Amino acid sequence: MTTTLRSRTHSWAPSTLPGDVAELSGLEFLRAMLDGVLAAPPIAGTLGFTLLKVEPGVAIFEGETGEHQYNPMGSVHGGYFATLLDSALGCAVMTMLPAGTAYTTTQLNVHMVRPAFAHTGLLRCEAKAVHVGRTVATAEGRLVGSDDGKLYAHGTTTCAVFAMR
Repeated sequence: MTTTLRSRTHSWAPSTLPGDVAELSGLEFLRAMLDGVLAAPPIAGTLGFTLLKVEPGVAIFEGETGEHQYNPMGSVHGGYFATLLDSALGCAVMTMLPAGTAYTTTQLNVHMVRPAFAHTGLLRCEAKAVHVGRTVATAEGRLVGSDDGKLYAHGTTTCAVFAMR
């Protein structure tokens, strides 16, 4: 059996360091990213997804499915779904954080309800903050097909909230 090799390359700008953005609220930080003032994180280019929109308590991402994301069963790996959800859920929390405050995911729950394939196309992930407190935050989100509107996965997160150093 002959295998045809494929390749995929991408470039990225260096990540923004916390000290560079300590003066910005989470919403200001993400809007600066949308405006191209700050670089998107390298993971977005690696996996092929983009932040589309932020508003207080909401973050929306979109990702293109492709064969390079396949698992051994020939469908998009569940880790791709989880990464899109984790990104949107975390950013929904981030939009509510004041300057000098950061977060990290402590728990991620993902429920996959249907497989995606290379031909599925764009997946849209919309997340909303449910609770953002002084030390703990939660959010919920849905991953749907941009073209077909079908639900592919949904999830929740719990995040630790802390002061930036």
